[in-house]
Amino acid sequence: MAKGHRSQYKRERNAVKDLRPRAKLSYARVPVQKACFVLDAIRGKDLETALGIVTYNPRYASSLVKKLLESAAANAENNNNMDRSNLYVAECYASQAPTMKRIQPRAQGRAYRILKRTSHITVVLDEKK
Repeated sequence: MAKGHRSQYKRERNAVKDLRPRAKLSYARVPVQKACFVLDAIRGKDLETALGIVTYNPRYASSLVKKLLESAAANAENNNNMDRSNLYVAECYASQAPTMKRIQPRAQGRAYRILKRTSHITVVLDEKK
């Protein structure tokens, strides 16, 4: 295969496996924009601070992110033998998932489209150096 071919770059990129503990929630019934309000608040914070922020945040997405943080912390302790006190939120992001399309009846026999947006939320932890 020719040097500089797209598949060669992909093969090199995928050869390096990211071993940081992570947790992912797929098809969460919360729009990306609303999930990002919570994720922006905890990005870069240590684990205990991030858990404190999402515990007392009134948004619905914060309850989902709290479960993700606890799951990622459990993965770090059990699978990677990391110390919980040294963990921090290295990455957290939400990407768009399929949108559910619903119909709302309106006046004079019309129908309006309602878009119920969903998202995939990912939290990646890492140890402080």
